Amino acid sequence: MSPQVKSGNGKPDHLLALKGFTKSFGPVQALTDVDFEVDAGEVVALVGDNGAGKSTLIKAISGVQPPDSGQEYFEGTAVKVTDPNSAVRLGIATVFQDLALCDNLDVVANLYLGKEVVGNGGIPLPVINETTMEQHALELLDELSVTTLGSVRTEVGSLSGGQRQSVAISRSLLGEPKVVLLDEPTAALGVAQTAQVLSLIKRLRERGLGVVVISHNLEDVFEVADRIVVLRLGRREATFDVTKTTREEVVAAITGASAEIDFKKEGK
Repeated sequence: MSPQVKSGNGKPDHLLALKGFTKSFGPVQALTDVDFEVDAGEVVALVGDNGAGKSTLIKAISGVQPPDSGQEYFEGTAVKVTDPNSAVRLGIATVFQDLALCDNLDVVANLYLGKEVVGNGGIPLPVINETTMEQHALELLDELSVTTLGSVRTEVGSLSGGQRQSVAISRSLLGEPKVVLLDEPTAALGVAQTAQVLSLIKRLRERGLGVVVISHNLEDVFEVADRIVVLRLGRREATFDVTKTTREEVVAAITGASAEIDFKKEGK
């Protein structure tokens, strides 16, 4: 895990930090006073049972569903993320589980969807610069060692699950974000495809990005994460250093068994 940078007042400044995030939907309390942080060059896994608040927290960070209360800090500065565009401008990219890819478009078109490079090339009306986009796409995929796609002119609909996930993650980097949020990036993937995605996550860390990964697969979590944050019933239940914990301890925190053990130890 990367060291924390100290600010002038001696307090650690995380790349991204949340304080007291609370979110409800009518009578349902989805998040309650949640603190969360990720540093540059660090992978933090966000785990918990269904309904624990993981996706709600990601949507709150990314501006899709802003919290009812709480404060967000980016590089030590208080910020307010009210919608996805403000998150992107800040440097936060999100890859949701549905990936939002267009199957009938090729890899280049999906990477640049909504961000097309335009150059008139001497023509009176602006036209999309396909050559520049293809060259930049090749360079980006090469930097990330995404080598299994074949031609970047292949339609995304014909790619495997792991390849599609790689395209979606690569697309998120076009805006040069500092934090990448990944929602279940290895869900429903085979062994080989999962290995490709996990390798890509490690390369994001090597590039100095802060990476947050939601996952139900603890084997994948222990493969790539530096820290594990457990949410339970909308609250932050526990935090683990991957090098100093076990799967059993994490599962106990997810299910609430660790709290029951502490309760019994106290003789209550």
